[in-house]
Amino acid sequence: MDIRFSAEEIAFRDELRGWLKEVLPTLGDPPDSDDWTARRKWDTGWQRMLYDAGYAGINWPSEFGGRGSTPTEHLIFLEETTRMGAPYVGMNFVGQLHAGPTLILEATPEQRARHLPAMLKGEEVWCQGFSEPNAGSDLASLSTRAIRDGDHYVVTGQKIWTSFGHVADYCELLVRTDQEAPKHRGITWLICPMDLPGIEVRPITTVAGSSEFCEVFFDEVRIPVENRVGDENDGWRVAMVTFSFERGTAFISELLGTMNQLVEMADIARGASGNGPSAWDDDEIRREIGRLQAEYDALWALTKRVVSQAQRTGMPGPGGSVFKLYYADVKKRMADLAHRMLGREALVLAESSGGEQTGGDMVASRLYVLSLS
Repeated sequence: MDIRFSAEEIAFRDELRGWLKEVLPTLGDPPDSDDWTARRKWDTGWQRMLYDAGYAGINWPSEFGGRGSTPTEHLIFLEETTRMGAPYVGMNFVGQLHAGPTLILEATPEQRARHLPAMLKGEEVWCQGFSEPNAGSDLASLSTRAIRDGDHYVVTGQKIWTSFGHVADYCELLVRTDQEAPKHRGITWLICPMDLPGIEVRPITTVAGSSEFCEVFFDEVRIPVENRVGDENDGWRVAMVTFSFERGTAFISELLGTMNQLVEMADIARGASGNGPSAWDDDEIRREIGRLQAEYDALWALTKRVVSQAQRTGMPGPGGSVFKLYYADVKKRMADLAHRMLGREALVLAESSGGEQTGGDMVASRLYVLSLS
């Protein structure tokens, strides 16, 4: 679990810090969260800056256009960018963290050549078409069907909770290609262009006011067979590759951002509150902040273990799944504490370190983690 930084890794940290100090002041303010056109331009523009500087695909193999960094260098990259408040992958998190790594391992040379460079340059935004109204935690129960018709699959069905589906260029899509096979064995993984005829995307506005989630409807959408990743009916195995990255090291930046939020909450608690006592004078609030800090320290230790295993084996281990279960509970309690401390003011807090929100975002965070339990 111990991560010792080599001379090369220390030099990498210094180089990255210097670059961030140079470029971050040139970015200006991020766009409004509901201006999807501007947000896409902002996110993909940052991705292009990373690409031009040699930091895109920080942990992707160099033969596929990435930097080829070690997992430890990836950890350093996330630490430094979060510490300095740099943007992260934004609305293209599926392409950068899930679909891209999956294509590296499972796609044909032609598919890799078509999509990987475009992902790294910020020219393609991807979304994920996995969950359905009746197939969430039991994903293998998905019913979106794909019928082979010559050189195409004809796809009909519905996906839900598709983040940024309304601005995406491509979708990593799971479909059922064998209605008679056991549910885990009749699934296929497809690359679906989002501009194909028969696709309808409907944004979902949550109670927290966000509309990044979407429903996606497929009405006899014709997807070329050449867009299949892996063999027909072998999509469940390919999806497990995708999930190994989603549950592996993709969570590190979120953890770092949330740890920064806790520091901000502690600072707010210590602040003056008119003529009355501050929240820090409440023994239970102090104890809960301390408990949360201890639990985040434990999660950070687990993160280092996952990174260490990835460095040894080349793949994230099961620690990512353990992290997801534990992190959901800790973040829910942190959201509860924020609203206990601040009440309605928690909904209008300004942005904190790492581009996250301690207040309004806490509503969405709590709803999300409740959906996991």
